[in-house]
Amino acid sequence: MIAALLLALGALLLGVAGALEVVPERRQERPGGAGRSLAGSGSFVRQLDERLRLTGRLARAGLAGRVSPRSLLAAKLGGALAGTLWGMVLAPAVPGRLAIIVAAGMPLAGFLGPDAWLERRARLRLRALRSGLPDALDLVAVGAAAGRSPIAGLAELGGGDGPLGRELAVLAAENSCGLPQREALESLRRRAPVPEVAAMCGVIERSHRYGSPLSEQLQEQATALRGAQRRRVEERAARAAPKIQLAVALLLVPSVLLMIAAGLLANYDRFLAGF
Repeated sequence: MIAALLLALGALLLGVAGALEVVPERRQERPGGAGRSLAGSGSFVRQLDERLRLTGRLARAGLAGRVSPRSLLAAKLGGALAGTLWGMVLAPAVPGRLAIIVAAGMPLAGFLGPDAWLERRARLRLRALRSGLPDALDLVAVGAAAGRSPIAGLAELGGGDGPLGRELAVLAAENSCGLPQREALESLRRRAPVPEVAAMCGVIERSHRYGSPLSEQLQEQATALRGAQRRRVEERAARAAPKIQLAVALLLVPSVLLMIAAGLLANYDRFLAGF
């Protein structure tokens, strides 16, 4: 029965996603009132996108070009429907008033589940961006000292792996397609909303506008970023020490005491024989 329920949930999710993906394609095929109704559904999806900020969350997670807001909305609705079905199955088995909490919490958890996954992916992506930025700044600083454009230096780094390499590749592609440098850097700020990337873009813009030395500023920023990363590692290590002590106190020490107690209980007759 559980396998059949899982298959039914998968079919419902795929059906909702397919229905939402078909709507914009059929919008131009139906004239008159049907076309207006489909346009209204598209505007409703756009309003939900603006309220729930789906496009911004997808951009922060690095999925703006691969997952559409419509697909994300379909996943959220499918998750709410799956949570409703699971709540109907699990609520009768929960005693007391917890059944109401389970019945109401499962749809909410299914609706917010994709958001939690996106936020986790965005945190990991932004952390990877921060970790790779100092080395990129050093390379761009070397190129700037040799007289190269910073955008050209960033474009060469766009061929690498990782979130930073992909974002720099998008930056190079936008600039090569005719987008001005200022707008390309602003687009990079929106896709990677971290203070370090904003500071790098600000340094490049000030150097382009006022002619300030770019190489020294980039090297100083790279040094400051490495210092900040070192401090974050030290802070995480300092927070890890009490957690390790708590694990030792709650897990290792009781297990050792239980082993000693088991040995004493197994040989209690020998200890009592001397009395």
